[in-house]
Amino acid sequence: MSISTAFSSLKIRNYRRYFAGQVLSLCGTWAQTIGLGWLVLRLSHNSGVAVGLATALQFVPVLLFGLWAGLLADRFDKRRFIIGTQVSLASIAALLAVVDLTGVVTLWMVYVFAFVFGMATAADTPARLSFVVEMVGPRDLPNALGLNSAVVNAGRIIGPAIAGIVIAAGGTGFCFVVNAVSYVGTIAAVSSMRRGDLRQPSPVVRGRGQVRAGVRYTWRMPLLRSNILLLGLVSVVAFNFPVILPLLAKLTFRGDASTYSLMASAMGIGALVSALVIASIRRPHGRRLAIAVLGLGLAMCLGAMAPTLTTFLLLMPLIGAGQVVAASTSNAMIQLDSDPAMRGRVTAIFSLASQGLTPAGSLLCGVVAQAAGARWGMAMGGIGALLAVGIFGLPLLRNRGPETDKLPGAEAEVAVQPMAEPGPPPGASALPG
Repeated sequence: MSISTAFSSLKIRNYRRYFAGQVLSLCGTWAQTIGLGWLVLRLSHNSGVAVGLATALQFVPVLLFGLWAGLLADRFDKRRFIIGTQVSLASIAALLAVVDLTGVVTLWMVYVFAFVFGMATAADTPARLSFVVEMVGPRDLPNALGLNSAVVNAGRIIGPAIAGIVIAAGGTGFCFVVNAVSYVGTIAAVSSMRRGDLRQPSPVVRGRGQVRAGVRYTWRMPLLRSNILLLGLVSVVAFNFPVILPLLAKLTFRGDASTYSLMASAMGIGALVSALVIASIRRPHGRRLAIAVLGLGLAMCLGAMAPTLTTFLLLMPLIGAGQVVAASTSNAMIQLDSDPAMRGRVTAIFSLASQGLTPAGSLLCGVVAQAAGARWGMAMGGIGALLAVGIFGLPLLRNRGPETDKLPGAEAEVAVQPMAEPGPPPGASALPG
């Protein structure tokens, strides 16, 4: 792996600033994830269903409003939009810190905050994901997305370590303080970008049926369709680590918050290494996606049977690697195979599959873990991932590179979307059609 190739997109000034901001922000995000799970366990007296519900509520807004958020990403200036959503996320984290640190927090309050946080995340995700290609262009997109994954998983290592120290020293409330402060990084980075260096497509003006047009476009593209269906099923059954890891830490291995942090950090090590490898490869393809999901399923099945905490921790890097290779490859394929005028909506459908279906998976995982034990929650994810490859993986296994499934007429459907000069800023009264 060439070091210069692995970090090539950092030569671009705007992306370099964005990358630096994300390093700080995502450490805070992971610290909050640990703190929230531990707070719910404390308030609910170790209820797996409660942890599942709190996790699910963060993703319900993606399911309900994610497609419209994708249209907003196509319609407005993404740079200004992202600044607004990041300010909202920081404010929500700060308020959650206040109610926790003052001792007035209750379980229903945590549920409300989780849902409101999910609302802001639903608006932020399509714009933020589709903004990367505007910073770096198609050629450097796979590298930039790989580096994004590396940052996420560096945060997965550092954030839980911070959370473990903070919870032990002062309680979960300070995890939310850390997260609120961390958003300053992304806000400052995006605000200081050179707008002239961005590759911004002309925004789509208001029109009827634009959300439906995005869904039709995605469904007509076989590779996009298989990609999203595979990742959607895997997300429901396997990507439930905020639910299952605290239960395994506390109930199966009889540990504490530090045990949970150690699990998340071990998973992050494998994810970080694999993300750096992915960043050096410029050709994302379906075969890699299917093989990654297959490896993830096998590693989760083995993890469910791990007899000791040490054995489980040795498997966590493999699980982290499988997850990040699958998600990063899927994301790169989605954006490279999408028309720029549709990219926000296609990315929103990707987010709907990878995040919006999480509520069902989180609740299901919590119920299974509560009824049969935390190990069965992990096993459900592994078996489900293996089944997902069998059901949706065949078209992907035949794919060896990007842009292999462009259908005649796809460009024509995009062309009917009228273009205009940049529209009103986020928060204007215009609603998506």
